Amino acid sequence: MKWDFRGDRPIYAQLVEQIQLGILRGEYPPGSSVPSVRTLALEAEVNPNTMQKALAELETQGLLATHRTAGRTVTEDERRIGELKEKMAQEQIKAFLEGMAALGISREDAVKMIAKEVN
Repeated sequence: MKWDFRGDRPIYAQLVEQIQLGILRGEYPPGSSVPSVRTLALEAEVNPNTMQKALAELETQGLLATHRTAGRTVTEDERRIGELKEKMAQEQIKAFLEGMAALGISREDAVKMIAKEVN
C-alpha cells in the first residue's frame, strides 16, 4: 500500500482514511488478515503508537476485529463496508460542490456539467 501524508491533518487520521480506502479498493478484502502494527508502521514510516491509534479507531468503527491468536482481520460485514463507501462518496461530493461554489458555479450548474460529461 502506498502511504501519502499531508501536513494539514493528524497522521493517525490520515492513516485511518488510507486504510479505509484500502478496504474499499480490495487491498484488504473482507475477512482478510491485516499486517501487524509494527509491519504497517514500518511500511508507512510512522511511529507504531500512531499506527496502533489508527487501527484502534478502525476497530471502534467496526471495520477491523482483533482475534487473540490471529491478529486483526477486516470485517466481513458487507453492510458496514457499504456504509463506509456511501459516507466517503458523500464527503467527495460535498468537497466537489464546495470547490465548484468557490469557482462561482452553482450546484445546479455543477450537476449539469457532470451530466454532460457522463453522457
